[in-house]
Amino acid sequence: MPKKVLLITPPYHCGVLESAGSWMPLGMVYVAGSLQNSGYDVKIYDAMTKFRTFDDIRKYITEYSPDAIGTAAYTSSLYDAISVLRIAKEVNPSIITILGGIHSNFCWEEILQKEGKIIDFIVRGEGEITTTELLNNVFAGKEPVVPGIAYSMHGKIIVTKERPLIKDLDSLPAAWDLIEWKDYSFKTKKNSILAVVSSSRGCTQKCTFCSQRLFWKEKWRGRSPENFVAELEYLNKTYGVDVAMIADETPTFNRERWEKILDLLIEKKLDIEILMETRVDDILRDKDIMYKYSAAGILHIYVGAESASQDTLDRYNKNLKIEQSKEAIDLINNEGIISETSFVLGMPDETPSSIDAAIKLAKYYNPDLAFFLAIAPWPYSDIYKELSSYIEEFDYSKYNLIEPIVKPVNMTREELNKHLLRAFREFYMDKLSTIEEMSEFKKNYMIDVTRLLINDSYLANQMRGEMPPEAKKFMEKYIR
Repeated sequence: MPKKVLLITPPYHCGVLESAGSWMPLGMVYVAGSLQNSGYDVKIYDAMTKFRTFDDIRKYITEYSPDAIGTAAYTSSLYDAISVLRIAKEVNPSIITILGGIHSNFCWEEILQKEGKIIDFIVRGEGEITTTELLNNVFAGKEPVVPGIAYSMHGKIIVTKERPLIKDLDSLPAAWDLIEWKDYSFKTKKNSILAVVSSSRGCTQKCTFCSQRLFWKEKWRGRSPENFVAELEYLNKTYGVDVAMIADETPTFNRERWEKILDLLIEKKLDIEILMETRVDDILRDKDIMYKYSAAGILHIYVGAESASQDTLDRYNKNLKIEQSKEAIDLINNEGIISETSFVLGMPDETPSSIDAAIKLAKYYNPDLAFFLAIAPWPYSDIYKELSSYIEEFDYSKYNLIEPIVKPVNMTREELNKHLLRAFREFYMDKLSTIEEMSEFKKNYMIDVTRLLINDSYLANQMRGEMPPEAKKFMEKYIR
């Protein structure tokens, strides 16, 4: 009988991601594919998307009776991930427990010092090859000494050498057959089937608040255009996927490769709408081929503006000028594509006036969607040392870009939170006052987004606050 491996998402929620859609755990799809190829019986239990409780998780583990359980965590979901593995050990102490993800990649020592009896192994870096090799050794009774892990043995924490980044991303198998497709949809498109896909891995930028470029060691690798587009075609024809979110930080990094992807998508005329993010620089670079973006089915593009202050942008190492963001968003808008940006606020020198400037700049940029986020100083980020003396919140579950962690010099965190909510309200109320000037597509999209923000997001209560007369009329006319 093949060994059974269960991959479980921690049931963490903060009212952000789930407000727009349900997003499959792509990392687990890849790890599961590698395990399947090695003969394991694998299941993915997406407790997060299914809104399952810890009791539900306990019951599922008991019924499936796996030999190994793996989960992954970013900083704010860490406690829930640990709780999943604790439950596994309570159900059966012999179950092998594995933790991966961004936070444990950097903070493995702290985690193992506290939870070494619950977590057998931490996978550092990419998990596909490491997890498979690790379990092969464990179940064969060999020493678990493979590159890219950390573990506790006899009270001593052991860390092995780093595993090199995977060179050939085209070679990675994906266990799409394990996905319960009915669980995944993009809420602004009724009856849609949503896939999360990856065309590349990595980022070469040096943004001081970001975790991704540290995880990928400031390197970038891309799948071949043919391989990536063939996967989209397969998902469309096999599972009916009609919306795909590209999870890459910079899918557009290589102009020649990216244009080839666009050309293939145009040629194949796939019935798929694509959501993506990229850098302002790449949109400016591609101004002559923006028509290919829309022709290829690009529906929605996010670019990070991050701050209304050039000084703060420089502190973030964004390598970006304010006017560049405006030009990039104009290019996206002019092509009829949904534009989105964000502002990371709450630095120690933040004031009501600087937040006013961010609101003013957001309106000037004129994206369709803008988000005003509270900086979360990940304990492994470059900016952590600068902010450490201003941190008032040490509960990792609140490091979700919503709840202020840092106390500005001239505001309390509660005051900062009120100003962030005010920024959301003022931006969207201003945006909705121009709803009748939008194209029919954008008008309908904004109506759907507003409905989601009001009814399904963490902003729900605040969005029902004081509103201009124009916005009230909009609510009465469009939002039921």
